[in-house]
Amino acid sequence: MRSLDRKLLRDLLGMKAQLFAISMVIAAGIAMLVMSVSTLETLVRAQQAYYERYRFAEVFTQLVRASRPVADRIAEIPGVQRVQMRTVVDVTLDMPGLPEPATGRLISVPENSRPILNDLHIRRGRYVQPGGRNEALVSEAFAEAHELEVNDSVTAIINGRLTDLRIVGIALSPEYIYEVQPGAIMPDNRRFGVFWMSEQALQAGYDMEGAFNHVALTLGPRASEAEVISRLDRLLEPYGGLGAYGRDEQLSHRFISDEMQQLRVMSIVPPAIFLAVAAFLVNVVLSRTISLQREQIATLKAFGYTKLEIAAHYLKLVAVIATIGVALGAAAGGYLGTGLTELYAQFFRFPEFTFRLSWSVVGLSLLLTFAVCVVAVLHAVRAAVNLPPAEAMQPQPPPTYRPTLIERLGLQRLFSQPARMILRRLERRPLRAALSTLGISLAAAVLVVSNFSLDAVNYVLDFQFNVTQRQDVNVAFIEPRSRRALHEIRNLPGVMHAEPIRTVPVRLRHRHRHRTVTIEGLPPDATLRRLFDQNVRPIALPPRGLVISDSLAQLLDAGAGDELIVEVLEADRPTRTVVVAAVTEEFLGLGAYMDIDALNRLMREGSLLSGAFLQVDQQQRTALFEALRDMPNVAAVNVKDAAILAFEEQVAQTLLLMRSFTIGFAAVIAIGVVYNSARVTLSERSRELASMRVLGFTRGEVAFILLGEMAILTGLAIPIGLAIGYGLAAATTASLATETLRIPTIVAPQTYALATITVLVASVISAQLVRRRLDRIDLVAVLKSRE
Repeated sequence: MRSLDRKLLRDLLGMKAQLFAISMVIAAGIAMLVMSVSTLETLVRAQQAYYERYRFAEVFTQLVRASRPVADRIAEIPGVQRVQMRTVVDVTLDMPGLPEPATGRLISVPENSRPILNDLHIRRGRYVQPGGRNEALVSEAFAEAHELEVNDSVTAIINGRLTDLRIVGIALSPEYIYEVQPGAIMPDNRRFGVFWMSEQALQAGYDMEGAFNHVALTLGPRASEAEVISRLDRLLEPYGGLGAYGRDEQLSHRFISDEMQQLRVMSIVPPAIFLAVAAFLVNVVLSRTISLQREQIATLKAFGYTKLEIAAHYLKLVAVIATIGVALGAAAGGYLGTGLTELYAQFFRFPEFTFRLSWSVVGLSLLLTFAVCVVAVLHAVRAAVNLPPAEAMQPQPPPTYRPTLIERLGLQRLFSQPARMILRRLERRPLRAALSTLGISLAAAVLVVSNFSLDAVNYVLDFQFNVTQRQDVNVAFIEPRSRRALHEIRNLPGVMHAEPIRTVPVRLRHRHRHRTVTIEGLPPDATLRRLFDQNVRPIALPPRGLVISDSLAQLLDAGAGDELIVEVLEADRPTRTVVVAAVTEEFLGLGAYMDIDALNRLMREGSLLSGAFLQVDQQQRTALFEALRDMPNVAAVNVKDAAILAFEEQVAQTLLLMRSFTIGFAAVIAIGVVYNSARVTLSERSRELASMRVLGFTRGEVAFILLGEMAILTGLAIPIGLAIGYGLAAATTASLATETLRIPTIVAPQTYALATITVLVASVISAQLVRRRLDRIDLVAVLKSRE
């Protein structure tokens, strides 16, 4: 072994605790990077393979009814490659063990061949056979939620008739990787499921022989999606077309794309914070090591070692730290990625979805970490190799001593001698004190970022489901009905209060931007569905004009006073110009609201409603659900408690998993930063502290001088870190915002308290470790060192 390599080994052993702490900080950042990128690549790979193999469509549209010859005209649209016509209907299901009615989406498939688009992957069982009128395939998520197996039966109300669907297979579809009911934000697999039936059987049940009400198509290589959608809408307008949309607006695809975007953010922000802290620690430790080894560097030069060899020696030290950190981080990232993938598998249904560690990311992580650490120590290494041997043999000149600010103000009598020594050192080395404070503050900041997500989720749950949506049950009709239906609903058992709602699908345009959404018509005196501005002040629905959510306003680049073009996508499809009256704050989905009478006037219809919000006597819920199940015009019954549970199961579970990761990693930063700062201070002041012991200072007094400095820096760092943490939380919420979900920047006092306590505990632990080293200082050996 070469001499420099033996020296490197001795240096590593001498600093093993500090280097381990730095490696753990690096490992935390690399674990987040490897987990996020590898999970993202797994998700992208599974999605692309599924879409390609099972021919996922690129454009979709729904209509009232059209005959087969219309399909030939669709196929002739320039740019259209393949066309699939289907019958799609939503029905009420009577599921054992579920008090409220569930909703089933029935989709027709050809009997004699597989679908040319949106083909099915059959997990168990078989495909529907010719002549099997009541045979059906059921989605895996719904089957698992109700423990359904092949040959079980499900009772559905098809066109007003009770029908037993015999399950012949359990399947997956690229159209429902994320199985969420239209209009909902989160999946509820107990109350919504997808079924595929024979085309002949489903069309016969709804008198749709030779007709279709849903179109899916793919595009040619050079086709313009916007042009195809425009032509398709014009063609299907006489047939009740509800507006075509591309894959980017398809519910399942959009949710998966949003999750991918969040993973991309997670692969950038947290690793960047951790690596920045690691770079700071490497700089502090190596700079101090080089400063203490001035004489060794001079001796090495005197024996003929070149600048390049000396620089390589210290860069090897950096490489060892980086390699250990990346190795630990890659192992942790692989483990965490496996857990995250298993969590995703509960919501995203792929035929194959197995986590694979991305070795290219591991290699890139090693290069990135090494580069960051090298940049952090480059100045110190350059100064070491350029130091002349004769100068290096001499100790560093002492700092310039002068009265401190406290002494100049005449306040020194208020402090003891040890306290004045602490303050004197902090003032004379302000840059080092500032850097140490920054490092500790970053630990507090990461703890705030790690924990605020739970505060934000709790706020969203309370705001969305208790403040704005105060109903217990939401009933949706198959078709709009007169206000007489509201009286029927109010007379149902258990209904304490009911308010009407009219929903209309529209395409909103503002300049060159557009979005397909649903306008909700509400009564102006609504109490079950309320709107609020950004200051949580109630917004009264104006007699004219539109109220839109802040996220929709941002997408359309519109605000109060702007005019929007409203293209209605049902009935006579009128086009109107409506003024934005106000902007409301919402965190889930894209909302647009009008006075229900104004919406009826816009549609040039009578007083129609699409459903109702209900406040229900909880003791009569079962009787109410039985009555709703027997109503043939009811398309869906949504229970708020179920929506809350679904939100908690997905969003809260995912955020809690990520939170547990980052809390552990943030604790590593806290201990690593505080411990390294204390160890560096001990190494710098070992001779001074030993001299004080010889002069008669007790161990407690010497420890007070050393640890008091650390206590002051920690005290200064905590409020700074809490402020930085709030800023990082705001940046994180902005980067993670999607159309379907936006998390507000809400940081509860408990989160600040937890961050403060964690840093204080880390400081106490570090202080105890350093105190033990301080008590074991060899006074004779330290005092023999050259001054």
